[in-house]
Amino acid sequence: MRFEGKVALITAAANGIGRATAEIMAREGAIVIAADNHQGRLDEAVPALRRDGAQVEGKLVDALDAAQVDKLVADVERDHGRIDILVNAVGGSTVIDKPAASTEQLTLADWQKLIAFNLDGTFLVTHAVIPVMKRRRSGKIVNLASIAGRGLSANSSSAYAAAKGGIIAFTRKLAHELGPEGINVNAIAPSVTLTERIRPHWEKRSQGSQAEEIERTPLRRVAEAVDQARVVCFLASSDADFVTGITIDVTGGV
Repeated sequence: MRFEGKVALITAAANGIGRATAEIMAREGAIVIAADNHQGRLDEAVPALRRDGAQVEGKLVDALDAAQVDKLVADVERDHGRIDILVNAVGGSTVIDKPAASTEQLTLADWQKLIAFNLDGTFLVTHAVIPVMKRRRSGKIVNLASIAGRGLSANSSSAYAAAKGGIIAFTRKLAHELGPEGINVNAIAPSVTLTERIRPHWEKRSQGSQAEEIERTPLRRVAEAVDQARVVCFLASSDADFVTGITIDVTGGV
């Protein structure tokens, strides 16, 4: 029970990597605050996450709205007195019509939407949680980057690459800022992962394109959300107490 008694705030927790992470942490004893911007997804996810007596609270919040984020964090601290773990799972490439658009095809609106969706939420929630963790001089923050941020994705745009590269840089800088406060900050960089958001795009790809993706992956498969969540949970656990400022590529060897 790695997370017994820990309070874990997870954004985008109603599906994808966020939900897979919430499932593991809830099963291993955490009090999970599952934040998401979609009430229907929360209504479905939270009862499922509460299986076997797990402690899970659903919170409807837009992570890109500073006032909503500040209220969420204040409410969690009021109710539980602490936030031990923050997982920033908001982000993705599919908020624009053509996630793999070339730079020439991107509009300024596309660029701004991807940058905001992938960077602003992570910044806002982290910004609100830092004082809570500093008061206890402990905490674990895990961000979601992408191999696109390493320049290693052929199926995403330069805007997405810039945004996720920003997450990697933000993680490294924040680790230096918060290390003296007893707070660890790390990230993962997933390859193609078959979440609810990505699976439809994967299924639209030709068999040849799918086979090519699998062939260039040494482990010869694409990731499921739980593959990413397991590494998030390692970084959020005491097993990673002396790990900070890194981004782990969770790519099957790509």
